Amino acid sequence: MYNKRLLLLGITIIGSAWMSPRKVNYPLPNECFTDTERIASNNNSLPHVANSSQENTLSQELFMAAYVGSSNGVRLNPKALSFIQDYLEEDWDELQQVRTYGRPYFNLIESILVQYDLPKELKYLAVIESNLKSSAVSRVGAKGPWQLMPQTARELGLKVNRNIDERKNYYKSTRAAAAYLRDLYNELGDWLLVIAAYNTGTVNVYRAIHRSGSRSFWDLEKYLPAESRAHVKKFIGTQYMFEGQGSVTTLTREEARQQLTGSAMYVFHRDLSAQELTQSRSVVVTGKYQSSAIVKYTLMDQATFDRYNPSFDKVMASANNSYDLKLPADKMQLFAANKYDILRESAEAMSNDSADSAGQGVALNK
Repeated sequence: MYNKRLLLLGITIIGSAWMSPRKVNYPLPNECFTDTERIASNNNSLPHVANSSQENTLSQELFMAAYVGSSNGVRLNPKALSFIQDYLEEDWDELQQVRTYGRPYFNLIESILVQYDLPKELKYLAVIESNLKSSAVSRVGAKGPWQLMPQTARELGLKVNRNIDERKNYYKSTRAAAAYLRDLYNELGDWLLVIAAYNTGTVNVYRAIHRSGSRSFWDLEKYLPAESRAHVKKFIGTQYMFEGQGSVTTLTREEARQQLTGSAMYVFHRDLSAQELTQSRSVVVTGKYQSSAIVKYTLMDQATFDRYNPSFDKVMASANNSYDLKLPADKMQLFAANKYDILRESAEAMSNDSADSAGQGVALNK
């Protein structure tokens, strides 16, 4: 069945142009962050967006992503293709309903993930955990949009007792989940392993690593519980359905190193404590900034700057010269106050470097 499907998809793609990822704008519900079911019922009048044409288009895009790559350079691991196609076919209508009522929840989740220096695509974990429903309860007692177990929730600072259960509080539970995901990534260093560990725990992940002799999810997945294997692939499939492409969170660490370059990779190398992350601020910078000028005007030492912003000069010197600059809050104030002087001095330093390089070239040719 798998080979037959690939053949049919290949014929379809060859005979038709590959459509780009869909961009669908949904109206924002009037009531946000209250009760998911009420928000969903208030939007029942919205036109249903799912149809066989869209499903076929996404199926083609998945095939292309696996064997050619998406427009952002990210490839879908072919080992996931058949599972994801079946998953999206079976859950298409339900996922489309989440798209309809989910926008305010995604906005809230993204804002918190950014505060914790986490990829915004992790919001799709809440989709496969609970369909964004704060009232969701699992058969083993996990509860809320992030399906936290009672003891885990308490360890993350949430109140869980007879009278109150903050796992159902969207804001507090999302902050707790973000802290948990950050800790898992700091320990495992691989987003697919993080998603697996979120479902089954780090003990089972380390056992799978030991038995397989590999830290690649695609090598060790057969040593994980079936539910956890499916959980990771559902997360990948959900992101492709919503985004039309994958990202750093749909790749193993090694896949990310091979497929992503420049500004997409520096997030792997930031070495900051939880306190430093909480007390830092971020701003996207583009242009001819150099770390030496930023260090000078923000009164930082180079080593500390590099820890907050690894590979900064390398990324800014590349064609993709955009960077999510992160600094301690007080240093970010100094950066903002001296921004134009920093940019001017950076540009002058670059010009001098270019002139020096040209002069060396002339001298060597004499």
